[in-house]
Amino acid sequence: MKKNRKIKTAVIGVGSFGERHAKTYSELPDVQLIAVVDADIKRAREIAKLYSCDAFSDVASILGRINAASIVTPTRYHAGVAKSLLTEGVDVLIEKPMTATLEEADAINQLAHEKKRIVQVGHIERFNPVIMRLNEYAIRPRLIECHRMSPFMERAANVSVILDLMIHDLDIVLSLAKSKLVDVQAVGLSVVSSEIDIAHARLTFADGLVANVMASRTSEERVRTLRIFQDQGYFFLDYLQRELTVYSSMNPNSHKQFTTTNGKYTFEKVDALKAELGQFIESVRARSIPIVSGETGRAALALALQIIDRIKANH
Repeated sequence: MKKNRKIKTAVIGVGSFGERHAKTYSELPDVQLIAVVDADIKRAREIAKLYSCDAFSDVASILGRINAASIVTPTRYHAGVAKSLLTEGVDVLIEKPMTATLEEADAINQLAHEKKRIVQVGHIERFNPVIMRLNEYAIRPRLIECHRMSPFMERAANVSVILDLMIHDLDIVLSLAKSKLVDVQAVGLSVVSSEIDIAHARLTFADGLVANVMASRTSEERVRTLRIFQDQGYFFLDYLQRELTVYSSMNPNSHKQFTTTNGKYTFEKVDALKAELGQFIESVRARSIPIVSGETGRAALALALQIIDRIKANH
């Protein structure tokens, strides 16, 4: 793709988060927001007016007009929309969770491979500045502790806390692990909805790494933390405060041992969605594999569904 050519984009599904996608595309350089699509055409027209683009109620109306699109519909529609777009040569960013089933995720990845299209999955936490800074260290984790808690919100009442919240941390844990997952144990409860509202999973990997992952939407406060313990090293991340506390015998980008880094770092607030969509556009332009590819999104989904199955089996 020509370097200076504008990438023509669309957003399918313009609820509150879909609107943020539309706004971000309208602000990115060398990107043109062509259209928004929503089954509620009145809503689509409202958003289209805000960001100076066309509005449609069906995906077929935008085919042939765009290079890339964000899919921000309810999860049950992800697979159908993605297949329609990929078949017509459109690169896609699919919000998490990637699909409702692994079979759907596999079909999307296979189609993307056949059509030589890009699939990125919207695990936005990868673009949090504390995670991006953590990636500069040599991480060899032995124990990981994740806590993600929120007050209950009605919008998520029809989806489990594993697919709504925990899946972010599952993606991060899988990105940090250096070996194969060998065991999954999990417990969970329905407290304020008919779905699982609080869950704890214990993940064991072949090299001995253990990750304890806890998610809840029954809390009065929001908590987003990650602790990583390794030989002669400790990392504490607070996603909400954008803080990273480090004790390590290795400096970033260095293999020199016995050089201790011990400090607390606070990062400026950044627009993680803008960073995520910017990386998607760069992948589209360069035809490169995104940080969170379709295969990566599929792995997080597979683990989330396995945890749900474990919890149901325990009941």
